[in-house]
Amino acid sequence: MPSRFEADYRDVGLAFDPLIDEVFSELESSFLRMPRGAGFIEYAIFEQGYQELKRATDAFVNVTPESVAGAVASSPMAFIVFRTILGFTPPELAYLSAEMTGTAIDQGAARAIDRSIRLAPLVPRPMGASATDRRMRAMIETGVKILQQGCDPLVGTILHRLDKVDTREGLRSLQHVANLGVPYAVVLYERFLGRPFASHRDSVSELVGEVVESAIKDVLTAARVTFRETKRAERIPGFDQAPDFIVPDEFSPVAVIEAKLTEDDGTARDKVARVQRLRTLRDETGRDYDVIACIAGRGFRVRREDMRRLLRATDGRVFTLGTMQLLVEFTRIREYRIR
Repeated sequence: MPSRFEADYRDVGLAFDPLIDEVFSELESSFLRMPRGAGFIEYAIFEQGYQELKRATDAFVNVTPESVAGAVASSPMAFIVFRTILGFTPPELAYLSAEMTGTAIDQGAARAIDRSIRLAPLVPRPMGASATDRRMRAMIETGVKILQQGCDPLVGTILHRLDKVDTREGLRSLQHVANLGVPYAVVLYERFLGRPFASHRDSVSELVGEVVESAIKDVLTAARVTFRETKRAERIPGFDQAPDFIVPDEFSPVAVIEAKLTEDDGTARDKVARVQRLRTLRDETGRDYDVIACIAGRGFRVRREDMRRLLRATDGRVFTLGTMQLLVEFTRIREYRIR
């Protein structure tokens, strides 16, 4: 039985099931692995930020905007620790702060602040009068107010975001937890509510998505192939939707590549539809460039019919992380390889 790269897709009797099984056997979930990224925070660094916040607030007895800002100036990591105590993401704290203080803080600014701290978590940064410092002060002021208020009594169908073991009764709960610790089952329960590594995965979501793109670039660069990587939402003449890569360029393409890593079958189906559209566009314009799909993640393993459509649209040119090294050899890209 020929591999999917060698099968004759003009054969109306072609058996697709073995070809689908071949691709499925190469796909695996990325749940267990994720990029660390430059902004990953080790526990030791997080703990230093926590200790600085605890010292500056006298073990959370003197929690004021001034005491928290002092901790952040000495150890910026204290800002992320403070936000973690509240249980908010950067955009959520930014939104509440804009609402409560009137200081304009958009989501991009909130994420940029979080990112800058992750890159230099223990480098002191005196807080001055810059726009960033004003935003940080506003978020600190908002967080202090929220902690002082604690969890308001609510009806049974509503869950308050501060209804956590360390914030349910405001500062009193926080002081109790800081002084005595919490049972392991409580830690596990709040981890269950928040998902392990959720914050880090969000912070490196772009790196997670670029795993396939990076593998493609590594292969093309190693073969010294000229290629064009398009930008998000870029308009490319001759294409109603820009492919992720074009070899060598959009003016004389011999190959177009769509790349995707997904754990979600709905997203996978959308990518299959994009590849099909590229094939239709090629056929309608009478061109002869290769339409190629480079994929990863369990999302592509859910629907066999989607994989059948993908194989047919690409004439079998479906590459996974396990077969990416064959990308040049089994496509017209080999015409541009520099030996």
